[in-house]
Amino acid sequence: MRLSSRGMMMMAVLIAAPAIAAPTPPGGPAPAAARASSPPPAQYYVDLNSASRKELMTLPGIGAAEAGRIIANRPYLTKTDLVAKNVMPVGPYLSLRHLVVAMPVTVAKGKH
Repeated sequence: MRLSSRGMMMMAVLIAAPAIAAPTPPGGPAPAAARASSPPPAQYYVDLNSASRKELMTLPGIGAAEAGRIIANRPYLTKTDLVAKNVMPVGPYLSLRHLVVAMPVTVAKGKH
């Protein structure tokens, strides 16, 4: 592909242009007290079959009611069972699917 000198200049401007930062909200960043009141975001995968209510509530969009429904509908073969078993709608599932796993339930030998 051949570019004219003007086309090359425009391409150089687009490549060299700095990224525009998102504006900060009026009043500056959120105070530490407001950030401390919400649960910390999940930093690891949450197992749907073994997580406690408190661990489930660290996921985005999961409150006490949703965590209770997740626990009540255990066990899960795959994480998509959240939608297949009508535990939650597709939209909220899409926002947390990368944060959860459904590990198989293991039974100790001799304890059937």
